[in-house]
Amino acid sequence: MNDASVNPSRASREPLDRSFPARARVLAAPEETALFWRLRRRLMTNSFRESIARSRLRVALATALTLVLWVGLFVLFLLGFEFLDDAIPEPVTHDETVRAMYSIFFASLTVMLVISNAIIVYSNLYRSDEATFLLTTPARAERVFLHKFQQGMLFSSWGFLLLGSPMLVAYGIVVEAPWFYYGVLLPYLAAFAYIPGSLGAILCMLVVRCIPTNRVHVLTVAGVLAALVGGWLMWSLASRQTSELLTPGWFLEMLARLRASESRMLPSWWLSSGLLEAARSGWRDPSARTAMVESVLFLAVTTSNALVLHQLAVWTAGVTYRSGYSALLGAHVARRRLKMSWMDRAASTVMRPLSARLRLLIVKDLRLFRRDPVQWSQFLIFFGLLGLYFLNTRRLSYDVNYASWVNMISFLNLAVVGLLLSTFTTRFIFPMISLEGRRFWILGRLPVKRDTILWSKFLFAAAGSLVPCALLVLLSDLMLGVSPLVVWVHLLACALLCSGLSGIAVGLGAKLPNLREDSPARIAAGFGGTLNLVLSALYIVSLVVMTTVPCHFYLLATQGGNEALLLNASRQWNWLMLGLLGGCLLGIAATAVPMVVGFRAFRELET
Repeated sequence: MNDASVNPSRASREPLDRSFPARARVLAAPEETALFWRLRRRLMTNSFRESIARSRLRVALATALTLVLWVGLFVLFLLGFEFLDDAIPEPVTHDETVRAMYSIFFASLTVMLVISNAIIVYSNLYRSDEATFLLTTPARAERVFLHKFQQGMLFSSWGFLLLGSPMLVAYGIVVEAPWFYYGVLLPYLAAFAYIPGSLGAILCMLVVRCIPTNRVHVLTVAGVLAALVGGWLMWSLASRQTSELLTPGWFLEMLARLRASESRMLPSWWLSSGLLEAARSGWRDPSARTAMVESVLFLAVTTSNALVLHQLAVWTAGVTYRSGYSALLGAHVARRRLKMSWMDRAASTVMRPLSARLRLLIVKDLRLFRRDPVQWSQFLIFFGLLGLYFLNTRRLSYDVNYASWVNMISFLNLAVVGLLLSTFTTRFIFPMISLEGRRFWILGRLPVKRDTILWSKFLFAAAGSLVPCALLVLLSDLMLGVSPLVVWVHLLACALLCSGLSGIAVGLGAKLPNLREDSPARIAAGFGGTLNLVLSALYIVSLVVMTTVPCHFYLLATQGGNEALLLNASRQWNWLMLGLLGGCLLGIAATAVPMVVGFRAFRELET
C-alpha cells in the first residue's frame, strides 16, 4: 500500500504544491526594485508615445513655452549679473553679494519645494487609485512609497530646474567660469532637490498618521506655530529701518537682512558656496585648485545629506504609510446633524440677490473646494507666500529719482498675481465641468437650466478669486507707497483679470470637456488645459500692457519732472483713458466670448 492510499490528503496536496511556479513567491527586495523600475519605464514610454500620437500640439506648445520662459529668464539674469558686476567692482563685496542672493533664492525654493512635495506626496500616496491598488499587492510599503515619491520628484523638480538653471548659467557666463562649474551644476541641483523633497514626504506621512487620532493636538500645534510666525513677521516689519534706495546704508541693510538665510546648517548655503567655489576653480594656481576641492566637498555634503534624508523618508514610509493610510480611510467621523456651515450661510447671505438655484450650485462648489485639501492648501500656500513677499517689499521713496522703479515693481507684482491666478484657473476651474462626467446625468435631470450651471461656475471662480487677488494687489501698492491713481488702475485691472480668466477657464472647460477622465491634473494637462493656459497668458500680458503702460507715462509726465513729457500731460491723460477703455473692452470680450461658446457647447452636450 502506497503513501497515497494511507494519507490521501498528502497525495492531493503534492500536485497542488508542484503547480505553483517560482514567480508566485514573495519577491526579494532587489527583484521588487527591478520590477518597479520596469513598470516605471513602461509607463513613461507609453505616456510619451501617447502624447506624441494624440497631443502633438500640446507637446509642441509646452516645449515652445518652456524654451521661451527659459530664454527670457536667462536674459534677465544675464543683464542683472552684468549690472551687478559693473556696480560692484570690488571682488570680495561682489562675491558676498552674490552669495547672499544665492542663499535667499535657494532658501526660498527650499521652503516652496518642501510644501509642494508634501502636497504632491499626499495626492500620490493617499488620493491615487494606483497607490490603492499597489497596497493590495504583496509589494512592500517602502517600495510603493518610492514608486510614487519618485514620480512626484520628477513632477516637482522640473520647475526648480527651470527657475534655477538660467540664473546659474548666466552667472557662469558673466564671471567666465571654467568647465568644471558647468559640470557640477546638474549634480548639485539634483542632490539639492532631494533634500526638500524628502523633508516634504516625511512631513506629509507624519501629519497624515497623527491627524486621525490626534486631530485636536495637531491643529493646536499648527495654530500656535502660525501665530508665532505671524508675530515674528509683524515684529520684523515694525522694527525695520527705512533707508534711501540705492544708498550705502540701504545696501548694507539689505545684506544684513539677507544674511538670515546664510546659516551654515541650511542646504541653500551648501549649494551657493559650492557653486561659487566651482566658478573660481581651475588648474592654473593653488587657490583655484583649492576652490575646486572645496566645491567637491560641498557637493559631497549636499549629496550625503540628500541620501540620509531619502533613506529616512523610506524608513518613515515603512513604519507609518500603511497604518496612516488605514487610519485616514477608517477614521471615525461622528454623525452630525445636517445643516449649513457658517461659511455656507455667509456665502448665501452675500449672494442673496441671486436666484435660489444659483446660490445652491455655488454653495455646492464651495463645499467641494473646502473638502479637497489639495485645492485649498495650494491656494492658501502660494497666495500666502506671495503675500509674505509683498509684506517684505521695501517701502520706496516715491519721488523724482525712483518713480519709474516703483511703477515697474508695482506693475510686475500685478502681472505675477495674474499669472498665479491663471495657473489656478487652469488647474482647478477648467476641469470643473469635466469632473462632473460620471455624475453629469444628475445635472441633466435637475430642474435647472444648463446656462445656470455654467453661470454658477463662473461666479464661483470670479468672486472667489477677486477677494484674495485684490487684497494682494492692494497690499503691494500700499507697501510701495504708489500714487492713488495707480492703486485704482491696479484694482480695475485685477477685477478684469479675475473676470476674464474665469470666463476663459469656464467657457473652454464647457467647450472642450473630458468626461472620461477623473484626474483634474490630467484634464488640465490635456489640449484644452494647455490652450486655456496659453490664452490666459496672452490675456494677462495684453491687459497689463494696455492699462499700466499709459498710467506709467502719465505719472512720469506729471510727477517725474520730465519737461518733454510734462508738455504732453494732457495727451498722456488721453492715452491713459484710452488704455483703460481698451482694457475694459478686452476684459469684457475675454469674459463674454468664451462663455458664449461654452453655453452653446454645453447645451448640446449629451447626458
